[in-house]
Amino acid sequence: MPARTTTGTGRADLVADTALALLAARGMRGLTHRAVDEAAGLPPGSTSNVARTRQALLELSVRRLAEREARVLGLHEMPDPRDGLDALVDALALAAHRALSRNRELTLARYELALEATRRPELRAYFDATGRRFRDLLTGLVTAMGSIDPARHTLSLVAWADGLMFSCVAGSYSAEAPPLEEVRQGLRELLHGMLNG
Repeated sequence: MPARTTTGTGRADLVADTALALLAARGMRGLTHRAVDEAAGLPPGSTSNVARTRQALLELSVRRLAEREARVLGLHEMPDPRDGLDALVDALALAAHRALSRNRELTLARYELALEATRRPELRAYFDATGRRFRDLLTGLVTAMGSIDPARHTLSLVAWADGLMFSCVAGSYSAEAPPLEEVRQGLRELLHGMLNG
């Protein structure tokens, strides 16, 4: 395969995207600098030039994961709280469904990195910091919609979404993604109980 010509940020994104694909396909053991070079069609040593150590490669992957997940989850599309509960349910259901359907590979890579972060404190701090953006957004939304305990409600929402995604991507329900309407109904029940209970 001919080497791809990329420079700067483009090269770093290519390395990170390839690393994420390898994590989803082969797991953590399949992620090496050499494997990224080969899968990306880059000359030997290219990945090392972008991320010299394994820790640097993992951090680059986490950073790219956060960028891509922000687009998948549509953080820029979240509704104004004044639009009401149904608008929030629709936006969150669509975000979760996109992660389960068209972006299963990215979700698998996230679980690989999350598990690795349990064994690498320096990666854990980095991984948690990148996820804070979404948690802070959710906290702001449920607060504006009248939550009496925003921190606890945010944790419940994140736990529900993570549980759904894990079950439907890597767990016992992994054969296919649930229909969007099922995801929407689950979120409606959860949010209605939180905000109107």
